[in-house]
Amino acid sequence: MKIVILDASALNPGDMSWDLIRAFSEVTIYPRTVGKDEIVRRIGDAEIVLLNKVPIDEEILCACPSVKLICCLSTGYNVVDINAARDRGIPVCNVPAYSTAAVSQFTFALLLELCHRVGHHDKTVHDGKWAVCPDFCYWDTPQMELADKTMGIIGFGRIGQAVGRIAKAMGMEVLAYSRSRRPEGEAIATYVDLDTLLSSSDIISLHCPLFPETENLINADAIKKMKDGAILLNTSRGQVIDEAAVAEALKSGKLRGAAMDVVSEEPISPANPLLSAPNCIITPHMAWAPMETRQRILDITAQNIAGFLSGAPQNVINP
Repeated sequence: MKIVILDASALNPGDMSWDLIRAFSEVTIYPRTVGKDEIVRRIGDAEIVLLNKVPIDEEILCACPSVKLICCLSTGYNVVDINAARDRGIPVCNVPAYSTAAVSQFTFALLLELCHRVGHHDKTVHDGKWAVCPDFCYWDTPQMELADKTMGIIGFGRIGQAVGRIAKAMGMEVLAYSRSRRPEGEAIATYVDLDTLLSSSDIISLHCPLFPETENLINADAIKKMKDGAILLNTSRGQVIDEAAVAEALKSGKLRGAAMDVVSEEPISPANPLLSAPNCIITPHMAWAPMETRQRILDITAQNIAGFLSGAPQNVINP
């Protein structure tokens, strides 16, 4: 049973061991793989394929008839043609719910940076500004308390609920908009319609999947419904927002600030309008990067392979 990992560096840039995967069989590891010809060549006669962002379509599956299992090293699986895999009897497994703690924590790292600009002020101190200040303290940016503010969370699954619990612990009121209501969610937030959430929230945090109905969900019309001076956070998918509309809202002052860990095209395009927008923090899709989080991906992927080999596959998204 041959195993190939097509873009290993996305999960493991060198600070983790692949021994859990090597325990199953012969493993060939590639840091990254680009282009259909290279994908087909590197899969070769492998039977188990591990990937993160490498696209696998019907043409590739036709050219690689030995493939028996595809493991996504992520929760998202949009890079794989799951119907084409199903037609060939190839289960596609993902790693659900691995990043709840990391992404909810990172969401507040983004928010607190917008509230206090800690990185900026640290730099000014190291540049000598405090040493020559005539007063015992200073701040260059408006500071903001979160207590008694309202956080609106769009997408109230595991991560959204985790963000809601942190917000409540910080003294915030929590509103939620979601396709479904869950009893555990009702214990954290008040479920409202989207327009109510947009108009009532001081901070709006996006945690919804990318579906046709959520693409460009935050557009110019949605922004018009928001409070003046609202803050927008996105750690879900870049395509959920209209980036040009958000950039314009930041320039006009309609939005106090925005923080994004995801953008519509990754790596980011130099032409992305958010790059030149004021009060906009952009991080390189790294909310899932803690060692503990990535090790969880590896552990669950090993369990997915073990389940397949024992005849009891788990986390299959195309049964």
